[in-house]
Amino acid sequence: MSAPDKATKPNVKDLVSAEEWQARVDLAAAYRLVAGYGWDDLVFTHISARVPGPEHHFLINPYGMMFEEITASSLMKIDLAGNIVMESDYKINPAGFTIHSAVHAAREDALCVMHLHTDNGIAVSAQANGLLPISQQALFVLASLGYHDYEGLALNDEEKPRLVADLGKKTFLILRNHGLLTVGQSVPDAFLSMFLLERACRIQVLAQAGGVKLIPISDKILAQIPAQEAVVTQGGRGNLAWPALLRKLDRSGSNYAD
Repeated sequence: MSAPDKATKPNVKDLVSAEEWQARVDLAAAYRLVAGYGWDDLVFTHISARVPGPEHHFLINPYGMMFEEITASSLMKIDLAGNIVMESDYKINPAGFTIHSAVHAAREDALCVMHLHTDNGIAVSAQANGLLPISQQALFVLASLGYHDYEGLALNDEEKPRLVADLGKKTFLILRNHGLLTVGQSVPDAFLSMFLLERACRIQVLAQAGGVKLIPISDKILAQIPAQEAVVTQGGRGNLAWPALLRKLDRSGSNYAD
C-alpha cells in the first residue's frame, strides 16, 4: 500500500467569506502594483484593509515578505490589539501595526490605509514648505492634506492620538522625515490617492532640480479642485482605473489572486 498523503493546509479562500476574499485579492493587487511602480522598501512599509463584517479585523502584509511576493492567501488577519486571528507562519511589523491600527480605530471610513517610504515622498517630507502647489497632481492632494511631525520609529502608542489628530478627516498625510500615507473607502481609492501624492512629490523634486524659480498655482484654482475631481473621475474615484490596473497585473502573469 502507498503511504498516506501528508496533511495539507486548508485553502484560505475556503475559510473566509466571499467579501473577505475579494478584499484580500484587491489588497494583494495593491502590494504588487506598489512593487511594480518601484515604491516598495524591501519588506518594510505597509498597506492594510478592513475585513468586511462586524469584527474590527484588518489585513496586513506578513513581515518578511517582499511586496512582489504577496498573495491574497498570504495576508495576515489581525485585530486592533495586534493579535493574529488567523494562523500564519509569519509575524507582523510592530511599527506597521502602530500606524495602521491607530487610523483604522479612529476612521470608520478608512477601509484601506497605505503607508510608503518612497524616495520622492521622503524628500518632500523633509522640506520645510512641504508639498508645493506647482502641479495639477499637487492640487488634488493639497485639497485634503495634513502633516505629522517625526517622533522616531512608530512603536509608541502615545503617538497614536497625535497622528490621528494630524490626519483628521483628510485623505493624505505627509509624515515628516518619514514618508507618505493615504486612506480610502476602498483599496482602489487609497491606491489612486497614493499615485497622485507620490507623483506630485516626484514632480516637485524634478522641478526643484531645474534650479529656476517655480510658478505656484493660485488658491482660487485650488478651491475648484474637489468639484472638478468628481467630474473627472465620474464619481468613481479609484474604481475608474482599478480594473485596468488589475488587467495590467494579469498580463504580467502575476499570481496575486492565489
